Amino acid sequence: MIEILEWVSATTPAVALRRSGTLYMLVNAAHILAIGLLVGAILPLDLRLAGFFRKAPVEILAPFLSRAAGIGLVGAILTGFCLFSVRAVEYAANPAFLTKLCLITLGVLNLSIVHFGRGWKTAVSSGIIRPRLRFSAALSATVWIAAVLAGRWIGFL
Repeated sequence: MIEILEWVSATTPAVALRRSGTLYMLVNAAHILAIGLLVGAILPLDLRLAGFFRKAPVEILAPFLSRAAGIGLVGAILTGFCLFSVRAVEYAANPAFLTKLCLITLGVLNLSIVHFGRGWKTAVSSGIIRPRLRFSAALSATVWIAAVLAGRWIGFL
């Protein structure tokens, strides 16, 4: 496993990021913006699905916010991998980083279950939110906030 991590750290993008403070800053800023888009879209959606803001129509909000969150997630994963590559061996041993990865995995698993389930289809088509979907939304909000906190924790270990 260490060999793979060392190879990742030796790739051209990883070396370029280590050599250029400006490039690293731009990728880091893109990572923060992508996380902002992800969390900025997913929290209002989760809050609505959990039962808040009942006057806001789910049928209109859910498709838009879920797509925006998806774009943020893809951007955060891509830029996050670039940042990871700079110090792959060290990050792979960092408990906060490992916690963040577990939380992201849980968040993606939860959203996959939600988006392929009947509750999501019902909510988007009719505005009816089933109890399971409410629970999944509350779980989602908790998991993504925890992932952000774990990400901030990385630099302190």
